[in-house]
Amino acid sequence: MSETSRTPRERPLVTLQISLAPGDLRHAAEIVPHQLRMWRGQFDEALLTLDLHRSAGHYGRGWEEGRSGIERLADELAATEPGARVVHVDYSSEAMSSVADAFFGGRAVPAKAHDGAPYYSYYFGLWAARHDHVFHVDSDVLFGGGSATWMGEATVALAERAELLFCNPLAGPPTADGELPQRVVDRMLRWGGEIPEREPAPWPAFRLRGVSSRLFLVDRRKLVERVGPIPRRRPSIDWRGSRSSSPTTVRHLLAARVRGRDHLATPEDALSTLMRERGLARLDFLGSPPGMWSLHPTDRSEAFFAALPGIVRLVEAGDMPEEQLGDYNITDSLLPGSAATSDVERPQTALQRVTRRLRV
Repeated sequence: MSETSRTPRERPLVTLQISLAPGDLRHAAEIVPHQLRMWRGQFDEALLTLDLHRSAGHYGRGWEEGRSGIERLADELAATEPGARVVHVDYSSEAMSSVADAFFGGRAVPAKAHDGAPYYSYYFGLWAARHDHVFHVDSDVLFGGGSATWMGEATVALAERAELLFCNPLAGPPTADGELPQRVVDRMLRWGGEIPEREPAPWPAFRLRGVSSRLFLVDRRKLVERVGPIPRRRPSIDWRGSRSSSPTTVRHLLAARVRGRDHLATPEDALSTLMRERGLARLDFLGSPPGMWSLHPTDRSEAFFAALPGIVRLVEAGDMPEEQLGDYNITDSLLPGSAATSDVERPQTALQRVTRRLRV
């Protein structure tokens, strides 16, 4: 972990860290170049971390087919983007020990969470960055608005507000009044989440008590100071069928044991729990006009991949239909005639929940 260089600047040096894996190839080929375009001029390093450690379950889909392609894509992007480099996620004992020392007080870091989701690779990305301010982005997140100042505004907020641990662009293109549509509020409640608290600001801004592993801007020094060393947490068993970002059930517990994995909460859930315990917060905000907002696709159908280049163009142009405003997931207004909301996002019947939990 390097020290941030001290030079007179309007903002601290920032690493844009983009996570890549073989299963990401089809969407990453369109979305990662878009991410670099949208943030160009606001980062000092583009770090493409390539994770070739195969995950279990749906996290490992398309691994063999995408491996050579994702390596080629990463190398091509790094060759054409100034200040970019590709780093393979290093699972050697030496690297894992260094990451453990940096964030976990020397305790061993698991490769994956209980459900096969990435774990070590998130912290490796933070550790490998050259700068202390790291903007982590998964390879499937789109950005609209086009602000050239959002990163500077976010680093100021992190520096001036002791309770802020993370900052994110606004989740979804803003509505006319800046409020969340009721359907989005209902989805958050259905998934067991909290409703973001609107903050007084010249633009839409919301305070939350949890982090999303999908994207976040963090000062890693502040992360270590406020929540380190990070404890490894076991998720509690959910007997009632409530939803969360990484639901744990008897099925997940048994599957973890069968596959030889530790039954540990995902980084997202573990950090969110710490934030609530210590009174820390995340700020999602649009920022000075034109602002910056994020959008996430949950569909992975052939219709989605065929429409993706056009969706990227619409997002960059800010040409959003009314039905998309205020929603952080791509809706069928951008992808008509397809399942724009994935099966895991849809409400499940009691029978579906029971049968899902019985499958190991």
